[in-house]
Amino acid sequence: MPHFFITTKDINGDKIIISDKENFHHIAKVLRAKSGETLLLVDENRTQYKAVIENIDTSIITTKVVEQSKSNHILDLQLYLAQSVLKTDAQNLVIQKATELGVKGIIPFVSDNSVIKSSVVDLKINKWQKIANEAVKQCERPDFPVIEKRSSFAEILNSSDYDIKIACVERCTDFTLKTCLKNIKDYKDKKIVVIIGPEGGFSAGELSLLQEAKDVYKASLGKLILRAETAVISALSNIIYELEQDD
Repeated sequence: MPHFFITTKDINGDKIIISDKENFHHIAKVLRAKSGETLLLVDENRTQYKAVIENIDTSIITTKVVEQSKSNHILDLQLYLAQSVLKTDAQNLVIQKATELGVKGIIPFVSDNSVIKSSVVDLKINKWQKIANEAVKQCERPDFPVIEKRSSFAEILNSSDYDIKIACVERCTDFTLKTCLKNIKDYKDKKIVVIIGPEGGFSAGELSLLQEAKDVYKASLGKLILRAETAVISALSNIIYELEQDD
């Protein structure tokens, strides 16, 4: 069930009033919801509400709360993705899947072997944010990942914004990601950024930068050579499996 974001200002007792134009259009016009149907709503405090539609007016939907709970559809990990931008369809897939996997933010960068120009990346940031926002609704996350402004490979390697940096690369490491993660002991409340290169791999110059970067873990994703979008899903999934806390 797709969910919709509200604010606590929309709540009055056991009633929630939906007047946001985008939400109203989606519920009333796209989903063609009717009185008596149930909606899933979430506020800025991560409180999730099951609410039954009581009335749909010309611009307002009135609902009654029948159940509420704290949303747990969120990672304990502070996980980020820095990713060399791909062609349109592959890039859209990366945004969707990284959002579904719970990343807090996505940092697009242009590398030596990128097929997308920097100027094009800058124009697509808002579109990618919308794709991420739609993916949030489908996977019932109570928060939105941020699509950051374009960066460069060197800027990410040298950034002080992240406590742990993991670069997935085949050519300058003998360590698998699993072995790498076993060496990371203190990761709670730390910002972890996963760095994924372009379809053609990192250039010789970028590999040299990686070798020189002492505070960056270099890890292989295994024996197979993966497409860049597959590498994103594989890396994030394995990190979540190894490091995410069990409830």
